[in-house]
Amino acid sequence: MFIKFLKNRSNRKFIKRAIESRVQSAENKKIESVGVIVNIGEFKQYDKLINILKDYGINENKIKFITYLSDVDTKLNHWDSYFESKDFGWNGVIKNLDLQEFIDSEFDALISYYKNDNLELNYATACSKSFFKIGLSDFDQNLNDFIIDINPNFVDIFGKELKKYLKGLNKID
Repeated sequence: MFIKFLKNRSNRKFIKRAIESRVQSAENKKIESVGVIVNIGEFKQYDKLINILKDYGINENKIKFITYLSDVDTKLNHWDSYFESKDFGWNGVIKNLDLQEFIDSEFDALISYYKNDNLELNYATACSKSFFKIGLSDFDQNLNDFIIDINPNFVDIFGKELKKYLKGLNKID
């Protein structure tokens, strides 16, 4: 138990360093590729998110999902890829190749579609090399560039609000 506490503490420090070292892009680039981080304990209807993003003019092959599974969730076959808490080592070491590939991908936008504060989800969001980060929760406002504070089950409302703001920011047509 004490070792887990120390491991989590070292990873929190790594998250803080990752947030502080992030270089903000000043260019106003249109969104063509999107990465989505989902907590399966909070949201399971990823087809709705795909449809919303396709309505924005984003090709389905440019949308990539990664899902966080807690200890009580069962592994699913239909997600692009998933990660668990055991996939994290000390000081930000990742043991999951799918997660490392997702983090290293330079998406035009990252949607962190989870509400609850979770170390592993925060880690994936903080370390992502995405240019524009969108989140649902405001527990750490430094994680995301843009926050829509809404329950994950209200996908349609999220889609309408996101579209309104992305059009205003000239990120979509």
